[in-house]
Amino acid sequence: MSDIPILSIIIFLPLFGAILLFLVSGSGEQIKKNSYDLALWTSLSELFLVLILFLQFDGDSSGFQFIEKTSILPNYDVSYHLGVDQISLMFILLTAILVPICLVMSNNSIKNRTREFMVCFLLLETLIMGVFCSLDALLFYIFFEALLIPMFLIIGIWGGKRKIYAAYKFFLYTLAGSIFFLLSILVMAYEAETTSIIELYKYSFSPNLQILLWLGMFLSFAIKVPMWPFHTWLPDAHVEAPTAGSVILAGVLLKVGGYAFIRFSLPILPYASDYFSTMMMILGSIAIIYTSFVAMMQEDIKKLIAYSSVAHMGYVTVGIFSLQESGVEGAVIQMISHGLVSSALFLSVGVLYDRRHSRRIEDYGGLVNRMPFYSFLLMLFTLASIGLPGTSGFVGEILVIFGAFKASGYVAVISACGVILGAVYMLWLYKRIIFGALEKKEISSIVDLNITESIVLSFLAFLILILGIYPVIVINFISVPLDATLGSILAR
Repeated sequence: MSDIPILSIIIFLPLFGAILLFLVSGSGEQIKKNSYDLALWTSLSELFLVLILFLQFDGDSSGFQFIEKTSILPNYDVSYHLGVDQISLMFILLTAILVPICLVMSNNSIKNRTREFMVCFLLLETLIMGVFCSLDALLFYIFFEALLIPMFLIIGIWGGKRKIYAAYKFFLYTLAGSIFFLLSILVMAYEAETTSIIELYKYSFSPNLQILLWLGMFLSFAIKVPMWPFHTWLPDAHVEAPTAGSVILAGVLLKVGGYAFIRFSLPILPYASDYFSTMMMILGSIAIIYTSFVAMMQEDIKKLIAYSSVAHMGYVTVGIFSLQESGVEGAVIQMISHGLVSSALFLSVGVLYDRRHSRRIEDYGGLVNRMPFYSFLLMLFTLASIGLPGTSGFVGEILVIFGAFKASGYVAVISACGVILGAVYMLWLYKRIIFGALEKKEISSIVDLNITESIVLSFLAFLILILGIYPVIVINFISVPLDATLGSILAR
């Protein structure tokens, strides 16, 4: 494996598939079928390569592996520099799992410009993989920003009635914050004379400069997470995006901000991370409580789940900036769990929308009478979302709360209250759409999950349960690089 540029292949294989899609010939339904088949096989091949990478990875090593480096600007030490550690590998695996699921579930829901939709999704996968594989700050930034383009197109072309507004709001919000990230990279490159993330880990910036650099990164990462009060673009983007777009947005793109905090802010700027830790935990706890109350008031199922995503990412913020081992581990577990649970919830909403063409809560009720298997799986996803023991949602939240207790008892208590609020709005949602009498004629003939939907949602349910019942397989895997990151903070 050391002689094979496996990371470059993983990054650019979806791009190669996207290029091939333009060569697909035929007319009408034939183009749609051929485009779908090619895109799906490309994403499955990507998943196969990622599984090989995972099996070849040495989990006991604390350094980056499968290093690839080619100098681009030698005078400024800018290079095409790739490598992965345990944390980035988990998000690469999550992305490789979710992309084929998105393609499978969008086969019947995307009616127009199917080939272009598949191109956008494969291009998005290339850019996401580039983010998690980059070991050069400038290269990271290029992938980090470029992924806005295909997501902008997915929302703007295949979205709902207000798709143009939502697409521009998403694009402009995230782009505006990232300007400050670029400035921070340029200042770091000037000061340290390198953009290599590994070399930046070794460099000690002055405390005052760290604060300025941290603030520049914060504006970009906070919008990507998104943190309160920078979250307002997310509900609109989720509501207007097609189901597959919502899945990849919640499942992976929201994790890029949290990943960036762990990859950049904590190890490169340890003094500033410690200096702002209390502020970050307060903002995270506000997000948990505030967006939980906002979620209770929603009449749109998708918007309710979107606000719940902001609340769950609040736990991620609290965990990361507790600067405790259990807190940071819980934050990573929470991001992985949320990637699975939120994807399952948005796919479940998509199932209803494909049948009823409505996301309003009041348009449903009594679905258990017509969709028993769907109701069972949705109950599992709902319980995972509220952190029921035995599901993946419980593991991340309890570790975050443990870490928060060590840093601030007040924040821990507030975060724990968020669990109760989450149970209120999620179980209330479930009750209104699943239980009760089947009174609405429009859904009297609604049908249960088909084979494809059953397999996809059951697979996600399996992963959620495995991570909840036996989380040690992930905790032990990610603990090595996290110990090194936290050690760098304590050492400085």
